[in-house]
Formats: sequence, structure tokens, C-alpha cells
Amino acid sequence: MFIKRLPKFTYHTPASISEALTLLTEYGEKSKVMAGGTDLLVSMKKREIVPEHLINLKGIADLKGVRYDAKEGIRIGALVTLEEIRRSEEVKDEFCALWDAVDKMASPQVRSLGTIGGNLCGAVPSADTAPPLIALKALVKTAGVSGERSLPVEDFFRGPKESVLQRNEILTEVFIPNPPQKSSGVYLKLMRRNAMDLALVGVAAWLRIDSEGICREARIALGAVGPTPIRAVGAEKVLINKKVVEALAEEAGKAASVVCRPISDIRSSLEYRCSMVEVLTKRAVMDAYKRIG
Repeated sequence: MFIKRLPKFTYHTPASISEALTLLTEYGEKSKVMAGGTDLLVSMKKREIVPEHLINLKGIADLKGVRYDAKEGIRIGALVTLEEIRRSEEVKDEFCALWDAVDKMASPQVRSLGTIGGNLCGAVPSADTAPPLIALKALVKTAGVSGERSLPVEDFFRGPKESVLQRNEILTEVFIPNPPQKSSGVYLKLMRRNAMDLALVGVAAWLRIDSEGICREARIALGAVGPTPIRAVGAEKVLINKKVVEALAEEAGKAASVVCRPISDIRSSLEYRCSMVEVLTKRAVMDAYKRIG
């Protein structure tokens, strides 16, 4: 039964990261942090999560903003909305795999509320921002009572709805280094509908080629086909030091389908998801190669 009213809770609006961490430390497991609230509030209405204290991070200015540096890369605050990312010309031009992901996500209303930090911290296997960020070598920065730390996005997830974040720790920033010359990426998403649907399969591919069209570096990440996003390292090895052609991309697709670990559920079967990993990986590799050209 879907319950429309939120349960009772005490509402907190910290103005700084340190204040938020103090509240998390004080209330512990009785508290939850909120960014956009697009997933959390629904879970609260369903009584799946019933926190006694809700800590809204929206008032923390240090968690907002997109800052691009032509020498280093782009820094995206945890509270930056998906719509802000979609409207960023720097993301669209330099980090197009991430732009592909947010452009396909949800509805305009949800994109205007949902944040990149919330999408990652929810740690659902179908989170669209995770595969392109992994392919782009992105890092996440966190803050906790014991200090700050930085780690690759691919090391951020432990399992379905479970990340490495500690109880009194919050994600503060996503950093993506500038891609080298002659490189590009793409994110492809399989859905039952053309819009506003979760991924049945998500594939991100990033390539760097030389002047002869030989692939010198490749990163392929899969979403919605395992308990966490998956690096398809075997598929990457297929591509390295070879000229990118359709036959090679097809071989990479077969290698990617071997490492996926999907489940069968109401939306799709295991077998179908694995076959679509093969198809989408081939397409993603070729699309990334064409973008470089």
C-alpha cells in the first residue's frame, strides 16, 4: 500500500559541511541526509525508510556549482542538479558521455530536483551517472569527522543501495580530469520507453586513439547488469593497440557480455540483458570512435 503522507521527523537545515557532520554524528542511525529528495521522500512515504531526523543539505553553498578548469578538469558539487549538468556547455563538449546520461534521465521536473550526489549515493545498480563517470576516470570527494578523502567512482559502490560512505560522512564533489586529445566517450541506455524510465542496460565507452586510428586506451563500464556498476576490463583489452572497426567492436561486445551479472526481474530477463550488453557495447565503441573523428 502506498502511503502519501510523510512520517513525522525533525527537520534540520545546516549551513555548512561541518554543521551537517555534527548533526550526523549526534543523531547517527536515526538521521538521513537529503539532497534532491527524489528517491528518499518516496521511500519515506512508503515507510521503507523512517528517519527521526532529516538533514537537508540544500543550504550548503560549498556543495553547489560547476567549476571547469581547462588545465585540470571539471569539479561538480554534490548538490548540482542533473538539469544543471545537462545545461553545461563544458559537460556537453568535453565530457559528453556524462551529458548523454543526464540527457536521458527522468523528466525535466525530476532532473531539476535530483542531484549528481544523490544519484551516486543512492547506489542503485541502474544509476545512470555511474557508468560514464567510471569510463571518464572520475573521482568522488567525501568529508567526514575524520577528514576528507578522494577515491575513484568505480570504488565507491559495495552493493545494491550500498556505498563506501560511512555513517557520519557525506559526498561533497565529483571531479573529472580533462580527457586527452583524440579521445571521446558515449553512454547508451536501453529502456522500455523512450523517456522517463530506468535503464534495463547502460553502457559507457571511452576511447583514445592515435593518428592512425589505433586504440591506445579504452574504458568500458556497464550499469543495471550487476549489483554495482561493472568495468568490462576484458572488453577494454580487446580494443587496445588495434584499429577500431566494427568487427573489433563486436568482439569487445561479446567480451563485455561475459562479465555482466544481471538478474531476471519484472522488467527484463537475465538472458536479454546479457545479449543487450553485447549489442550496446558494440554500438557505444563505434559511436565513441565516430565522435573522435
